[in-house]
Amino acid sequence: MITMLHYLYIGIGMIGVAVITWGVILVAFRLLRAEFGRLKGRKICREREALRHQLGSYLLLGLEFMIAADIIGTITHPTIKDIAVLAGIIVMRTIISYFLDREMADSYFCKDGAGPQNPVY
Repeated sequence: MITMLHYLYIGIGMIGVAVITWGVILVAFRLLRAEFGRLKGRKICREREALRHQLGSYLLLGLEFMIAADIIGTITHPTIKDIAVLAGIIVMRTIISYFLDREMADSYFCKDGAGPQNPVY
């Protein structure tokens, strides 16, 4: 049973890392494509903000998988020290998730005035 939980812990943690890695790769390629368009004179402010939101979403999802893995990992080693370490990790990742989510909600405005009150089409 403990061995199965250990493999589950590793698997879920790897899924979290894979989600973050996949998001970084996708957004990096889309950003490169957008930047080449900018060199051709296209305005990419809204596209760049959308890319930031997409990357933030991948980061948040990956962090959630990592938190789940840490919870399962603590089940296999339930000492006070391990529970305290898990609590610290969860607090730090929750704070990171909160601020990423908040930044994604607040970062819609571009330097060229694009935003909900002044959209650029």
